[in-house]
Formats: sequence, C-alpha cells, structure tokens
Amino acid sequence: MHDNGIGDGRGVEPGGAPSGGVSASGVDQPAFLALERELTVLLRRARANQGEMAREVHPDLESAAYGLLVRLDECGPQRATELAAYIGVGKATMSRQLRALEDLGLVTREPDPADGRAWLVALTQEGHDRVRRVREARRARYAGRLADWDTREVGELARLLQQLNRGMEK
Repeated sequence: MHDNGIGDGRGVEPGGAPSGGVSASGVDQPAFLALERELTVLLRRARANQGEMAREVHPDLESAAYGLLVRLDECGPQRATELAAYIGVGKATMSRQLRALEDLGLVTREPDPADGRAWLVALTQEGHDRVRRVREARRARYAGRLADWDTREVGELARLLQQLNRGMEK
C-alpha cells in the first residue's frame, strides 16, 4: 500500500485503487475531497484577486471584464461572439461589458477584414499597456510567493492545472 498524499492514514493499492473500503466512484475518496476543498479556496482567492487586478487596470473596471482584456491581450482582436463564447456569457452581457471597456478607452472596435458586416474587438494601446503592467506585477507576486518552490514543481503545477482546465472544457 502507498500513501495517498493526503496524510489521513489511508492509502491506495498499487495501480491507484483506493484502500480502506473507500468507494471506487471517486467522489468520497480523500484525494477528491481534498481536491474539492483546495480548488474552492483557490477559486475564492482568484475571484478576489481578479477584482484587485481589474481595479489596477482601471479604478472603474468591473471584475468580470478583466478576463476579456487578458483574452484580447493573449489572442489579439476577436469578434464579440467569440469573446462571449469563451467567457460564457450572453450577447447582451458582452455588449454591455464591451461598451464599458470602450468608454474607459481600453478597447476599440474595428471592421473585420474577413467579413465587412462584422466587427473585431481589440485592445487600444492604453489597454494593452495597462494589462501588461498588471500581468507583470501578478507574475512577480506569484514568483515571490513560490520562491521556495523548485522550478520543476512550478512547471508541474502549471502542467497539471492545464490538464485540469482541458478536462473541464469537455
């Protein structure tokens, strides 16, 4: 029997099967309980940090709009429908958020060269500069908080989170 990594005295049999009479369904395994607890804490902190980062970009920026700016920074100009699908909001919500971002001078709309009837949303230079500054500060905070981690552990965490995110898209 091997340690399950939770420190609760239970273990796993070779091959990953739980020991100690825990259900094979997974939901009541200590590892899944610990995962749920830690993800809840992480997501709660991420929501709070997103609000802080949004205010760092602009004091009047809504927390939810920060993710739009990051997406545009990473992927370049996109149609509003693509942004809405990525963020998971409806057209009306997306239109309202984009209007607010335009009013703040952070995004602009430009005709889509592939389809003259459509528009692309892009970061303005001001929007790009502000997002870049906030993202660099965030990465510096992560680096400071994880300074005692081995860089391989940081890479492994990033790989596992990417795997989790891909699994959540299914």
